[in-house]
Amino acid sequence: MNLADLNKVARAMVAPGKGILAADESSGTIKKRFDAIKVDSTEDNRRDYRELLFRAKDAMANHISGVILYDETIWQKAKDGTPLVKLIEQSGAIPGIKVDEGTKPLPGCPGELITAGLDGLPTRLPKYYEQGARFAKWRAVIDIGQGIPSYAAIHTNAHALARYAALCQAASIVPIVEPEVLMDGDHDIERCYEVTEFMLKETFQELYVQRVALEGMILKPNMAIAGKKCPKQAGVQEVAEKTVKLLKACVPAAVPGIAFLSGGQSDEDATAHLDAMNRIGGLPWHLTFSYGRALQAAPQKAWAGKAENVAAAQAAFAHRARMNGLASKGEWKADLEAKKAA
Repeated sequence: MNLADLNKVARAMVAPGKGILAADESSGTIKKRFDAIKVDSTEDNRRDYRELLFRAKDAMANHISGVILYDETIWQKAKDGTPLVKLIEQSGAIPGIKVDEGTKPLPGCPGELITAGLDGLPTRLPKYYEQGARFAKWRAVIDIGQGIPSYAAIHTNAHALARYAALCQAASIVPIVEPEVLMDGDHDIERCYEVTEFMLKETFQELYVQRVALEGMILKPNMAIAGKKCPKQAGVQEVAEKTVKLLKACVPAAVPGIAFLSGGQSDEDATAHLDAMNRIGGLPWHLTFSYGRALQAAPQKAWAGKAENVAAAQAAFAHRARMNGLASKGEWKADLEAKKAA
């Protein structure tokens, strides 16, 4: 493992004004997204859709630092025969790969999940590297509910995240460490803060035990935010202040950057929260985005599976990428959204 090389890639992934496009939806998830726009989830349609994103020159060159791919996508070629990985590289962005294999029930912990995919990972990583991937992603899922999360769920997921990160670094791949505390419940922001703090502290403890070099990784956390069903939703400023306080308490300064997940927030909320955090300033890490839905919902709707809509879809993607690029520098303004709508 060459730490200088890993650090160089990690820093490029969180370059000022840029963030990461999460285009790594599993077959099941992309089918749900396509069902919503009445498009069949065929291999060709998935390829065409992702190709239109990677060919969106303005968005990719100016606002996207890296793209997380799904296993199917990393091997696919564009309609003209160009490997999709090459399209990403040509735009100046870095290809990455989701390496976890989804979640399964955690034995002895009803209602809780553990992420699968460590088996065989040491043999898969060199193949992904050869195909062009320079970073990887592994998502752990922590739910908040009656009597959960348990310490067992937090510990086993943190342990698996650290195992994955150590294996990635040994294969010269930068790990994105994603411990996601879900926002699906009716819990308030205080409860989210408490659980996220527990998860982050446990994760960094495990990373330390397993000798993961913090300079060669990126953290992809949730924000401190109330559950979707909570009657009392926190305002933008409160989310920003609490999230920054949380990160300062848990994340060592050696980590080059933090790329947030959107986790089901609306497009504009995800942008506003990121912007407000960057306006607080004085932080040891770059704060940026690693959004899936919050970058793609608008272009998917504009595209609707029709070739004649490709330009409109690319424009919608470029707008969201630009808004988030501005937010990653604390330079976004809500009226920029209104201008686009007009």
